[in-house]
Amino acid sequence: MARIAGVNIPQEKRIEISLTYIYGIGKNTANKILKETKINPDTRVKDLSEEDLNKLRAIIEKKLRVEGDLRREILMNIKRLKDIKSYRGSRHAKNLPTRGQRTKTNSRTVRGNKRISAGSGRKPAAQKT
Repeated sequence: MARIAGVNIPQEKRIEISLTYIYGIGKNTANKILKETKINPDTRVKDLSEEDLNKLRAIIEKKLRVEGDLRREILMNIKRLKDIKSYRGSRHAKNLPTRGQRTKTNSRTVRGNKRISAGSGRKPAAQKT
């Protein structure tokens, strides 16, 4: 398995897609990296030489903030918002959408899939014996 930035990237997929398995690298960034290293995006990871993998590792380590560093930075940004008691920080603290979406309906994934319906409120009639 090829290991870049502490992540095992899949062998059978194209390198363009495999790089997106690294947190912080999307398709556009992957294409920029491949253009810089002059590697064909259509090649499979298993077909890459060790030299190509080393080029990829070097560029990702030098130029990009990925995986642990990026996760830490994002968490620190959220913590800063909470500490200064901003509106966005309070929304993060309550696990609600932070970017102005409506919450009366929708936002099921954030609030949890609680579909509580009261029904008619009547209990069924007792059975005759």
